[in-house]
Amino acid sequence: MTLLLTLDDGSLHRKLAEAVETARAAALEEAEAGQVGDYVGVSREDAVAVSHLFEGKVPGYRGWQWSVTVATVDVEDAPVTISEVVLIPGPDALVAPAWVPWERRVRAGDLGVGDIFPTDKDDPRLAPAYLASDDPEVEEVALEAGLGRVHVLSRFGREDAAARWRGGEYGPRSDMARSAPGQCGTCGFYVSLAGSLRGAFGVCTNDISPADGHVVNVEYGCGAHSEIEIEVTSSVPVAELVYDDSLIDVLEDDSVDA
Repeated sequence: MTLLLTLDDGSLHRKLAEAVETARAAALEEAEAGQVGDYVGVSREDAVAVSHLFEGKVPGYRGWQWSVTVATVDVEDAPVTISEVVLIPGPDALVAPAWVPWERRVRAGDLGVGDIFPTDKDDPRLAPAYLASDDPEVEEVALEAGLGRVHVLSRFGREDAAARWRGGEYGPRSDMARSAPGQCGTCGFYVSLAGSLRGAFGVCTNDISPADGHVVNVEYGCGAHSEIEIEVTSSVPVAELVYDDSLIDVLEDDSVDA
């Protein structure tokens, strides 16, 4: 048993802390038979109330506790009354995971054919196309106000994408990039993106590369770099064939008529 409230906290709290059996009787009245276990402890709620905790024996609620809140007033001979009886999770309770809204549960690759995933109206990755921007690509699109795209990438959106791409499968830290003989920035199959992202990202167009059709970092690389040259040599010596006619024996066939 762990007491969370000591008995030297004043006469009022001592009176409330000592009302263990009053609290147990309230728990037994609320619970079904056999569902109230050992006393766990007591905790202060406020100046005139404390909660007594009892081990819960409710099927399916492992580690939960019965919490009985008792209260009184600072008047001599004032009775201790029951304020609330409730089943609460203890420190080792088995509880459901915290609720995560569906729009935050969706991950890259979850979107399937026919699925719809609307963009939040306050998405920080997007900015209205008519706003001035520090990205030349955005400035060009701004001329389309009312005719072109409604939103374009904001600075936050570009930085967010850049960080994700650089740290991903086609970034400089991937196993493929670390073992590559050259980087995408010097490869003829590398096509730069437009706008401010062009300095660090492009698209691979080599159908042999595992990154074909993907956005790659300029420092990414693979074994299909356009400038790779392999010197083909043979390690097996080939001798010149020589025939010595002097070593050939000529035999006459007597069975053949002249």
